Amino acid sequence: MLTVNFDRFPLQPGDRVLDLGCGAGRHAFEVYRRGARVVALDQNADEIRQVRDMFGAMAAAGEAPAGASAMAVRSDALRLPFPDGAFDKVIISEVLEHIPADEAAIAEVARVLRPGGLLAVTVPRWWPERICWALSDAYHEVEGGHVRIYRRRELLGRLRGASLAPQGTHHAHALHSPYWWLKCAFGVDNSGAFLPRLYHRFLVYDIMRRPAWTRLAERLLNPLVGKSLVVYLAKPGADA
Repeated sequence: MLTVNFDRFPLQPGDRVLDLGCGAGRHAFEVYRRGARVVALDQNADEIRQVRDMFGAMAAAGEAPAGASAMAVRSDALRLPFPDGAFDKVIISEVLEHIPADEAAIAEVARVLRPGGLLAVTVPRWWPERICWALSDAYHEVEGGHVRIYRRRELLGRLRGASLAPQGTHHAHALHSPYWWLKCAFGVDNSGAFLPRLYHRFLVYDIMRRPAWTRLAERLLNPLVGKSLVVYLAKPGADA
């Protein structure tokens, strides 16, 4: 389930791409399949190990084209172990809302992105996320949980403050908002609640089968209830 739209964030074979806060690796795997040289970075040692294993399995299965490469690195978003301008593209998806010093993390991203490079940022959208917070403290008051809810203007202001130029925005994952509202209403740790389990089965069906009617429904609903805000940006420079 991709949040970044790669039609709006085009990759070229051989692009150097950083997936910052890669988590389970969904975007990193797609970047690798598209022929880029991807670095997946996260603080979580278990997830980095699993992503590294998946990269190996993909290479063995021939899922990545010749010239593509992939590596998984454990590191901190506030101290990226890369030189200035090391990457052509950076993805930071559903990460900034977890970082207290988000402006420092954005500055690090801007530093390692080359002039003319592209950045994709995704965060939870303000009002669907606000409902989750209102329904459940346990949803966000956990170690490593969400520390803020961004308004669009606030996020764009912080990104512009790092000399990054917004190129466009959209919303994604409308079908997932009701699921999280149900989870928060019935208890985020209540795995036996009937309605969240039933809706989860629907989401699995949607992800696995991708029927045309759910794709259409999500496209129509994303502007209204899309759970994620997606922002595309460029770093100004001579070759932008």
